[in-house]
Amino acid sequence: MSVNSKKAIVHHVEKACDSGSIKNALSERLTYAVGKDSITATERDWFFTAAYVVRDRLIDRWMETMRAYYDNDVKRIYYFSMEFLMGRSLMNSLHNLELDQPTLKALQELGVDLERLRDVEYDAALGNGGLGRLAACFLDSMATLNLPGYGYGIRYEYGMFQQRIESGRQVEHPDNWLRYGNPWEFSRPEVLYQVKFHGRVTEYTDDKGIARYQWMDTDDVMAMAHDTPIPGYGTRTVNNMRLWAAKSSRDFDLGYFNQGNYIKAVEDKDRSENLSKVLYPNDSTQMGHELRLKQQYFFTCASLQDILTRYLKDHDNFDALPDKVAIQLNDTHPAISIAELMRVLVDLHHLPWEKAWDITVRTFSYTNHTLMPEALETWPVGMFESILPRHLQIIYEINYRFLKEVQHKFPGDNDLLRRMSIIAEDGGKRIRMAHLATVGSHKVNGVAAIHTQLMKQTIFADFDHFYPGKIVNMTNGITPRRWLNQSNPPLTELISSRIGKDWIRDLGQLNKLVPLAEDKTFRQRFADIKRANKVHLAGLIKRKLDLDVSVDSLFDVQIKRIHEYKRQLLNVLHIITLYNRIRRGGECVPRTVIFGGKAAPGYAVAKLIIKLINDVADTVNNDPQVGGRLKVAFIPNYDVSSAEFIVPAADLSEQISTAGTEASGTGNMKLALNGALTIGTLDGANVEIGEEVGRDNIFIFGLTTDEVASLQAEGYQPLDYYNANAELREVLNMIGSGFFSPRQPDRFKPILDNLLQNGDKYLLLADYAAYIACQGEVEAAYRNQDVWVKKTILNVANMGKFSSDRTIAQYAKEIWGVKPIAGK
Repeated sequence: MSVNSKKAIVHHVEKACDSGSIKNALSERLTYAVGKDSITATERDWFFTAAYVVRDRLIDRWMETMRAYYDNDVKRIYYFSMEFLMGRSLMNSLHNLELDQPTLKALQELGVDLERLRDVEYDAALGNGGLGRLAACFLDSMATLNLPGYGYGIRYEYGMFQQRIESGRQVEHPDNWLRYGNPWEFSRPEVLYQVKFHGRVTEYTDDKGIARYQWMDTDDVMAMAHDTPIPGYGTRTVNNMRLWAAKSSRDFDLGYFNQGNYIKAVEDKDRSENLSKVLYPNDSTQMGHELRLKQQYFFTCASLQDILTRYLKDHDNFDALPDKVAIQLNDTHPAISIAELMRVLVDLHHLPWEKAWDITVRTFSYTNHTLMPEALETWPVGMFESILPRHLQIIYEINYRFLKEVQHKFPGDNDLLRRMSIIAEDGGKRIRMAHLATVGSHKVNGVAAIHTQLMKQTIFADFDHFYPGKIVNMTNGITPRRWLNQSNPPLTELISSRIGKDWIRDLGQLNKLVPLAEDKTFRQRFADIKRANKVHLAGLIKRKLDLDVSVDSLFDVQIKRIHEYKRQLLNVLHIITLYNRIRRGGECVPRTVIFGGKAAPGYAVAKLIIKLINDVADTVNNDPQVGGRLKVAFIPNYDVSSAEFIVPAADLSEQISTAGTEASGTGNMKLALNGALTIGTLDGANVEIGEEVGRDNIFIFGLTTDEVASLQAEGYQPLDYYNANAELREVLNMIGSGFFSPRQPDRFKPILDNLLQNGDKYLLLADYAAYIACQGEVEAAYRNQDVWVKKTILNVANMGKFSSDRTIAQYAKEIWGVKPIAGK
């Protein structure tokens, strides 16, 4: 029996969930938790009141879940991620607890609009894009599948910046998401761990003659826990997300305070607490670079201390650690935890190196999210030596022992040793974190079939050869609870009226919709729902941009992080092509092209692409010759909540990255699940989506990964495409001549230079003609609305594979060895 279960458990009556009880609870919490009455309460007061009432009902299940984990001494999965893009929690919790209808009724009786409360809540934007949203979906699925899962990350005081568009340009503003407090979290000041930086390492010999190492004279920061309950759908399981906030190891220096130097007295405190201040500080400076590394170590060090503290409550040695603990590294950001666990086991608990290494490798697994060598994280050895001197020694020892194995298996192949080494020697010594994560994990996974295949063929080919079977595929997925049940209630209601509600937990059941694609009544209802969703989105565009768009036009959507490889620029080239055709009297299907996404603050080219989109929009939207047949809208500050508006309204989903650059993508899944047809390359999960929905129900164009590699090997010449295609040449000349920027004709010269002079790295010009032709196929299909709607229904019906439930079940079985808790 665990230590915790020996303590007396205080039993109480579980909170009732009928509308009358919720109504009474709302009145009580408004008075006693918020300190207001119904006369003076603002919408924010009512939001907090509703959140507290929902949270109360989460807590009963949360405590029950945690006790079950302790009492059964279960193996737990710990998901380490620098990002958790959770979005808003009120509606998600209501839907997962199936309290949405009784709460709606209770609030209505009190004269309060639940939809307005939803809009009061700040997005918890503790992530940059797909990586963080994937982590959020995975936590939802772990709870829904009754798996003992925990999320570990950082409680950033400021999340992903607020994006405003000023004169067509992105301007970043702080995202103070905690300004009014966070009703979902529980601060745990008693859960506090020391995290060390800098200092020096001394070597000594213990009484058994064994060399030991002590890390001393360090700069210390404290990590304080903040817990958020994560409810599953249709189950009593409520898991935990624990985020760490940095606290100074002391509040202030009393000596300086007594001397009257108040600024100096709190200087160290402020410097320490900056660690968890902001998500992704600009790492273009040395200080920002160091802060990123410190953030990564800060949260992994605290998380490992927390995990081991929990483990040691029931165990007196570490032999069973891999049987009770599985740690998943979401990308390389938490990879330093491999060296940290070795430090704890070897330096603090004096395990022999070989035993500690065996335990470590069997505990960790690593998810790779990129194929681009420049995106694989590396750190300068000098910086590492200053900030984490003992970890550098440990990494060198790991590398030494690993390369000995490689040399033994492949003697005399020095080039192989250079390629596989954790330490890169070219252009200054750097630590390759992907190599550390691969060597230190028992499994490494890609996130789409083609991505995993390319991992084995390209950047991880040597490791796949050396560790056959270690690299496996886990195609990403999304939670249908948020991305259909919550974000698209009318479609959810239609689907459930025909096939029942079990699909919300078993997305494969959507295939029962396949015959309904031939049902005229169902098709009409499906089309009506799509149109109603477009009306809602058109209203949002009007409010945010003061732009009128036709809901009868094709809503062509590209919503994702702004990056050259995602090729928003190719989309712009198509817009200008359409614009030119319309001005020449050509016929086209009315189209509204909708963009959303943020560019990294230091990514100049991506920010210039945003400016180009808005300049093109300003020209197209105000040209009387166009007559409303083409509109362009860039929706600012794209986040989870705005995605919940945009995704259900999309007709066409733009997934047009250069083949071989997108690991998976999950936006493609969200849009297809809500009845948007995909136009895309054979990249990432597009390949598998095409296999599931059928090639007749997806629009595929462009070079394949093999063709990309061949073209680049032959010596790609973008000017050849420019000279050979009159429409393309006209479009690029318009951009380059200042047609869209008459007051600054050379504004977009860097974009033209990248395409024509600097090699067109992402092959936009090579794929342009195929993309334009494929868009022609889209127009032809859209003209026949009956056929189009059939295609959209078949997309929805065949998206069962892309549930994060399937992904997590596969992780649990093939990588983690974690089982659901019976009876939950």
